[in-house]
Amino acid sequence: MSRLNRVANEGVALVRRWLGVLRDDLWTWRADPLPPSVWLRWVPHGFVCLAAFGVFVGDLAQLYEHGGLGLGAALLIALGQSGAMVLALRRPVPAWWLSLLVTVFGAMAVRARMAPGEYKFTWPWTSAGLIAHLFVLLLLALRVRSRVSAEAVALTSLLTYVVQGLVGGRNYQPTGHLAVTLFAVVVVLGTALRGRREARVELGRQTTLTAEERARRTLLEERSRIARELHDVVAHHMSVISIQAQVAPHLVRDPTDELKENLAGIRQNAVEALTELRRVLDVLRSEHPAPGERSDAPQPTLDRLEALVENTRAAGLTVTTRISGRRRPLPPGVELSAYRIVQEALSNVLRHAPGASARVALAYDPRGLRVEVTDTGATRRAAPSPGAGHGLLGMRERAAMLGGSLTAGPLPGRGYQVDAYLPVAAPPATHPLPQDGPA
Repeated sequence: MSRLNRVANEGVALVRRWLGVLRDDLWTWRADPLPPSVWLRWVPHGFVCLAAFGVFVGDLAQLYEHGGLGLGAALLIALGQSGAMVLALRRPVPAWWLSLLVTVFGAMAVRARMAPGEYKFTWPWTSAGLIAHLFVLLLLALRVRSRVSAEAVALTSLLTYVVQGLVGGRNYQPTGHLAVTLFAVVVVLGTALRGRREARVELGRQTTLTAEERARRTLLEERSRIARELHDVVAHHMSVISIQAQVAPHLVRDPTDELKENLAGIRQNAVEALTELRRVLDVLRSEHPAPGERSDAPQPTLDRLEALVENTRAAGLTVTTRISGRRRPLPPGVELSAYRIVQEALSNVLRHAPGASARVALAYDPRGLRVEVTDTGATRRAAPSPGAGHGLLGMRERAAMLGGSLTAGPLPGRGYQVDAYLPVAAPPATHPLPQDGPA
């Protein structure tokens, strides 16, 4: 007996749960407007309103002239079914309820007028009422979940069966089987169209996320590359500090114990910093360095600018250089960033502006270095390049790292310009180098 009670309780709980699901899905006044079409904009809305007017006129004539209803009742039912079509453009679930209830009310009103041998009427779904409910179910399936659409067509089929199969009428042409079949077809069609639209939206979203992720990954890779390059610069200075701290006691006659202790501490800190730098470099170092690059090669400076220009000329690009101002050695980070900016800018000219000529201008001032790379514009169509925009990203990162700025964009008329300013924290006390003229 207890087992039967347990099964009964589980069955009651299951029924209550399903009734709760139906209430949550179908007992709502939530607005869900039909969005405008991509190509036709508001034409679908206008078509539905025009179809609703046709349903109103046809249903009114059918109910009044052939259904035996009075003008008031026929007008009320026709308004309800056509109004449900318009309401479905914004609130599809309430529109479905309105269409279903008005149809049941109309079927019962027509049944009360039925008499044997007098007339034969399409019942319980009139032609116009069937068209109206098809529109409502289609608009419902286009905007709600598949489960809600299935529940709506199931309840519609159930009420059709109750009215036609259990209640019944006299001397009528049954339309229940045809109506249920058409309702199922329309719901399947609407669900498929909704799934296609959602898949297209999701594809667009994933494409956007993929592009953003690719740009983010490129940025991180460029920052990692910059960090690897700057490691050599920092490691060099730390090695010098360590060596100077080790040698300093031998340059002083009778150094005090306190001086020796401080210098030993400086050297120990420099050695520990170098050890940590090497650990960081092991994490950042790429397993497969770029073609033509060695992981242990010294980082380039502006002393190698002429070699870079010659290599670019060998690739078929006409390049001129101009250096103005008081040329002098700059901090290694500034020299490295300036070299890489020129290298990337010339690579972009080769890649995106075939047939153009380029000009590299370096302008020294007491506060920093200005780097300008301009080209005269392409003379023929450039081949597609999958890495478009990533070089500019790296150049901006290098300028921002030094507290500088970089602008890049097309010139008036033709051509393109990359303009970067790299500040120097403090002017180094070094001898000026010979100044180069145009090349």
